[in-house]
Amino acid sequence: GLAIPVSNPMPLPDQLKLAREAEARGYDTVWINEINSTDAVTAMAFLASHTERVRIASGIIPVQTRTPVVLGMTAASLGSLAPGRIGMGLGVSSRIIIGQWHGIPFEKPMARLREAVTIIRRILAGERVSFEGEFYRLKNFRLAVSPPSQPIPIYLAALGPKMLELAGEIADGVLLNFIPPAAIPRAIGHLEIGARRAGRSLDGFDIAGFIRVSVGDDVEAARQWLARELTGYAIVDSYSRFFTACGFGDEMETVSRCWQAGDRAGAVSGISPRFLDALGIVGPAGFCRQRIKDYVSAGLTQPVVLPFT
Repeated sequence: GLAIPVSNPMPLPDQLKLAREAEARGYDTVWINEINSTDAVTAMAFLASHTERVRIASGIIPVQTRTPVVLGMTAASLGSLAPGRIGMGLGVSSRIIIGQWHGIPFEKPMARLREAVTIIRRILAGERVSFEGEFYRLKNFRLAVSPPSQPIPIYLAALGPKMLELAGEIADGVLLNFIPPAAIPRAIGHLEIGARRAGRSLDGFDIAGFIRVSVGDDVEAARQWLARELTGYAIVDSYSRFFTACGFGDEMETVSRCWQAGDRAGAVSGISPRFLDALGIVGPAGFCRQRIKDYVSAGLTQPVVLPFT
């Protein structure tokens, strides 16, 4: 897979150029994020209508910002535009993005996600949907058009054990982020727990993961960029807990202490060389290819290159 860059947002025409190049080079999927630049749905429709083979997936859309009915109609519309080429990556984002940027309460995110996926699946199956949940209540909704002719896989963005287990239980795939190869087998173990809970296996389950990659000779400049990027994630509680569980607790303590003291440069310098080596790939093309193979050997079925310069 190839991810449209997150930290260096591109206008839609440039996203299309990148998607077409990915398609020509044999990539399987182009992933489109939704944070604070282009909205994912517009970009997905634009890219899907101007490419021929490559799959287009959201990576990710927060379920809090649209109702499940809207997400179901969106998936059905995209599925009719590009049959067999759409993937819906869904998640719950973060307290900062949902609570501060969108002004929506960040409450019980996993329970909300479970309800949303349940409703979306029923809509895509063409059912008449009535639902009484903790977060969503609807009565007698049904698509007025035929449901998609080909299934639309649902991916869940997951970090911690509980969300991984939920993905294994109710999704068709998972989208991992900032995970070192050494932590992938443990993540797969939690996916298997969820799959067993649903009475199924992980056969056919797609394990995708974003990998920050910079191909080139200016290694030090790229590593400095990666350190700043990691710092922005490390100050988010969910990522701090995740990085700590991956063995980077000392780094998280340093970043947190410096950030709270207003020492931004100190926080960035707290991102150690071993942390950078584990969570990004920087160097010549051959080196980058080999490191991506390490992720596949660890269990990713779809490494997703997220390029940066």
